Amino acid sequence: MSEPVRTPDCNSPIAAHARKEFPLLDANMTVAEALERIRREGVGERVIYFFATDAEKRLVGVLPTRRLLTASPDTRLEEIMVRKVVAIPATATVLDACEFFVLYKFFAFPVVDEKRRVVGVVDVSLFAEEMLQADERAEQPRPGPVSDEFFEALGFRLSQIRGASPWRAFRYRFPWLLATVTSGTMCAVLAGAFEATLARSLVIAFFLTMVLGLNESVSTQSMSVTIQALRSVGMTWRWFRDAFQRELVTALLIGIACGALVAFIVWFWRGDVLAAYVIGGSIALSLVTACLFGLGVPSVLHWLKLDPKIAAGPVTLALADFFALVFYFTGAWLVFG
Repeated sequence: MSEPVRTPDCNSPIAAHARKEFPLLDANMTVAEALERIRREGVGERVIYFFATDAEKRLVGVLPTRRLLTASPDTRLEEIMVRKVVAIPATATVLDACEFFVLYKFFAFPVVDEKRRVVGVVDVSLFAEEMLQADERAEQPRPGPVSDEFFEALGFRLSQIRGASPWRAFRYRFPWLLATVTSGTMCAVLAGAFEATLARSLVIAFFLTMVLGLNESVSTQSMSVTIQALRSVGMTWRWFRDAFQRELVTALLIGIACGALVAFIVWFWRGDVLAAYVIGGSIALSLVTACLFGLGVPSVLHWLKLDPKIAAGPVTLALADFFALVFYFTGAWLVFG
């Protein structure tokens, strides 16, 4: 009698479902030595890729089977392996692992611990099983982790208020709205301080909504990318430095492109070169800060062991709005007096 197939729980740790029977190869081995180890230790249930490790057993490369079998026997593995390896952290869930299969389109991934030592391998069959489960759940639709993600960006989990009393729903939803109320009040006070400047150039007021909309959109994009990245990597200064450099370049490109486009629109519509300069320049500067807030706020919350999905949304949007208006009104004041 065959053993029943165990379907994975999407929220269970991926390490519990990873295969442990697989050969690990030393990066300084030759192809002949690697094949000899594979013959001696076996290949386990199924093998799609072979993984190479260094002297400290840390993952350093991946070897597709075809590349290993067609290479010269005296070639060292470090010469033919692919050094850029996408690995799933052992702390990830089955749902996180499925996202890896969707994003990277590989047939298998190594599962690594915090020191990047391989603790298991998951292949595409796990993803197929989870998709079958998803199809079964679709026959009886109910809110799940995917729909929760939308509400988490707003400051609460859907599971917290599903079936709750009005008072309980209020207690979960209202505190995070205070961030929006606070930032809105600060923005209103800031606008009042520049009332005379707005009166001198009404075109500045015309584009105020666009400035805030662009900043919220860009900060939300950056925040979503950062939160997804933090689900699959550990928060380290090296990771943050690399992510900051990458996000800064992206932010500069987005800011310059949007600023130049809006400046052209202002000049073409109103024929006001100074207003075009103020609006385009402040948009470029504020979008850069919006991107960096989208990276920085979730990263800091993750470092403080808080849930970045819950708190990052309201905080990031509040900061992005306030600093966007600071740059916008200050630029107008410097140019128009």
